[in-house]
Amino acid sequence: MSRIRTAVVAGASGYIGRYLTARLRHRGTQVRTIGRGAAADARWGDDAEVARVLEGADVLINLAGRSVSCRYNKRNADLIFSSRVRTTAQLARALHLTASAPPVWISSSTGTIYRDARDRPQDERDGELGSGFSVEVARAWERELAGAPAHVRTVALRMSIVLGAGGGAINPIINLTRMGFGGPMGDGGQMFSWVHVEDVARAIDHLCASPDRSGPVNVATPNPVTNAELMAQMREVFGAPFGIPEPRWLLELGGRVIRTEPELVLKSRWVHPGVLLEDGFTFRFPELREALQQIASRTRAGLLPVQLG
Repeated sequence: MSRIRTAVVAGASGYIGRYLTARLRHRGTQVRTIGRGAAADARWGDDAEVARVLEGADVLINLAGRSVSCRYNKRNADLIFSSRVRTTAQLARALHLTASAPPVWISSSTGTIYRDARDRPQDERDGELGSGFSVEVARAWERELAGAPAHVRTVALRMSIVLGAGGGAINPIINLTRMGFGGPMGDGGQMFSWVHVEDVARAIDHLCASPDRSGPVNVATPNPVTNAELMAQMREVFGAPFGIPEPRWLLELGGRVIRTEPELVLKSRWVHPGVLLEDGFTFRFPELREALQQIASRTRAGLLPVQLG
């Protein structure tokens, strides 16, 4: 694919969306957005309006989805499901309404689609899908991509936990570390698959320029760590002299207080980027310590804002 002149970003108001949109615009790419706010170029719910924004674009990047950092009660579960599945279905319908559709559609999914794994990494070829609410959402999310026109190449980004300065998944972990709760979570043996937000953006660039690549693509560093290793490096990089361990019962209690699910830290996610490595993709931040040091250099002192569910 030649240089991206026009990109459509759905879900541009989230952490990854803001980062990617700013990066594209800095390179001179025209960015059109689809969302719920007044600043969006098209709003969800109107297929014709969404199709108008998609017309003639070089790529559609779908990052829409409500945060999963919440309790999975019926209301939140419905919002998580609809914010992913219904929006993806609408994009598929709108693509059929365009005379000149984007040739490639890169859409968010999640590495949480794989089972809880401590025995071996899960790649795109022989990874085993799991069960439960999060997995069912991910399966339904990816199924909607099949509704795209046949001439539109589709890629499902199975992203691991995205780390970067200024928000996202890292802020709650920084706060716990700074408050002295930076010890292992649960037994600490669960795998923590992660990727720096800059490498998410670079992976999207790579996939745009790979005309033969479609289907699921794992977006995760090839060097995951255990939760205990994560928290040890957090204490080292952020200067915490000690870290109180958080057993499962304490995480269950804390989850009720801050309205989130313990699964988010207790599930063992071991996501391997088989496709990206096969394609020769190189990570700018392959090792956790280097990524944390870069984040720490751009993070202010004190407790950081966290969106509670």
